[in-house]
Amino acid sequence: MSDSKAGGASIRRPAAPSGRPATTPYDKDVILWSQEQARLLRAGRFAELDVEHLADEIEDVGKSEKRELASRVAVLLAHLLKLSGQPENRSKSWRATIVL
Repeated sequence: MSDSKAGGASIRRPAAPSGRPATTPYDKDVILWSQEQARLLRAGRFAELDVEHLADEIEDVGKSEKRELASRVAVLLAHLLKLSGQPENRSKSWRATIVL
């Protein structure tokens, strides 16, 4: 499986497991696939959903959010340490990170 970033979203292009067609709507265009899945969900057409890929995508969103939170906490902690340890080097960007 490979992941790439496009506009902040993870785009996954998994290899097709045996017994499954090599090319699915998900494999062809993940954006169109996601729009179709959202439409089916809203219409209550649950039997038509691509449950396997939906579950994968939901897990990926959770992992991405967790990574983003960890990254922001690390930056915040680094800036707090710099502020307390190097008060003479305080900058607007450090303060902006902490105030936001």
